[in-house]
Amino acid sequence: MKILKILMLTVVLATIAFAIYLAYQGQVSKSGVAAGLIDGKLAPCPNKPNCVCSEYADAGGHAIEALAMNDLSAATALQFLKDIIEAQNGRIDSAREDYIAATFASTLFGFVDDFEVRVDTAAGLIHLRSASRVGRSDLGANRKRVETIKNRYLEKQ
Repeated sequence: MKILKILMLTVVLATIAFAIYLAYQGQVSKSGVAAGLIDGKLAPCPNKPNCVCSEYADAGGHAIEALAMNDLSAATALQFLKDIIEAQNGRIDSAREDYIAATFASTLFGFVDDFEVRVDTAAGLIHLRSASRVGRSDLGANRKRVETIKNRYLEKQ
């Protein structure tokens, strides 16, 4: 009986320690910023599974398809995306005529993910990047977010 109590106490303490760690990581993620553009392109994904990006076709599991502009102006396409981001509880941090940087925060621990959009008018494409600021795994949240935003964008057209 005594061993069972010690085991249960150990499990409870480990659970509390893990929750404190997650809360700490959530706070750490709030201090970062989006990767931004590098030589006019979205940054490549780091070697972690918590990032997706349409800018690089051979991204080793990080690749996603870009959106076609379908004869929309860059301004119209970006306005559609701003509206979608905000409707999905994202926050626009910066925007200009060819780029949007936004953030999304998880409900439970407030983990912040960066979401970026770059319009390539020459190719008629809209490139998307979504990445977690901390940790290694996102349980597919960034890929799901991009797919949801892409679907909403296609519905608006």
